[in-house]
Amino acid sequence: MVRMILTRLASMAASLLVASVVIFVMLQAVPGDPAAFMLGLNAQPDTVAALRADLGLEGGLPQRYLAWVAEMLTGDFGTSYTYRVPVAGLVVDRIGVSAPLAAYALILTVVIAVPAGLLAATRRGRPSDWGVMGATQLGIAVPNFWFAMLLVLVFAVKLRWVSAGGFPGWSDPVAALGALTLPAVALALPQASILARVLRGALIDTLDQDYIRTARAKGLSRRATTIRHALRNAAIPVLTILGLQFSFLLAGAIIIENVFFLPGLGRLIFQGITQRDLIVVQSVTMLLVFAVVAVTFAVELAYTLADPRLRRGA
Repeated sequence: MVRMILTRLASMAASLLVASVVIFVMLQAVPGDPAAFMLGLNAQPDTVAALRADLGLEGGLPQRYLAWVAEMLTGDFGTSYTYRVPVAGLVVDRIGVSAPLAAYALILTVVIAVPAGLLAATRRGRPSDWGVMGATQLGIAVPNFWFAMLLVLVFAVKLRWVSAGGFPGWSDPVAALGALTLPAVALALPQASILARVLRGALIDTLDQDYIRTARAKGLSRRATTIRHALRNAAIPVLTILGLQFSFLLAGAIIIENVFFLPGLGRLIFQGITQRDLIVVQSVTMLLVFAVVAVTFAVELAYTLADPRLRRGA
């Protein structure tokens, strides 16, 4: 078990190293000079050169890459070109919106997907199964930003139950959760559709196993057999999807955060791209990559808790 954990940690370190190189090289290859963008079209060359030196854009790519990585390892993510404040401070401010939004959406995903998957698996081939599969197919096909605009139209414009956008802060938790509800629903519906289909397939495979028939022959009810035995043994693919979905919800909510004007990490990256604030984009992207890799590592550890055979194999 210890060897497995050390191997996974080494794999995480290698993944982060490769990701840092790819992120840095790709952003440096983007056309346009941040200093010239900030100063405008009429800036003098010596002024642009002085600003480039102040922003740390002088020197070769290897030197700048090593300096960036060394600073990140010490917790220094650089200073924003646009806001002139530490990037770490911007991340701390924005993560207070993105992380609760991702967690909220993931909870809604599980609440919607588990009953739907159970219903479809236990009613296989019946109208309820067809209805769930049709709804999940629609949820996968329709983009989440369309769901977001539809939710705004219905609940904010027509019914006026919630605001159309913005975030009031956590000083009022009820208002904060209300502001995150529509974005979380818009994010959760497509993910719940995927999870429900995966759970249905895993449960159908599990319900056909011999030990399930043995449990039923011993007098255990169909519901108890499904919940106690089938659902737990079908948890491995579900955990995989949940881990990937949380990573997506944390890192991939850029469009939703812009639709609802939420001051999260996704909106910060979008603003950094439009303002050529490369240090913000590459540092925040690297943090999101680390979050994805860390969640994947946690999911692999959860496998060993869900399936004792994996612990013995490790």
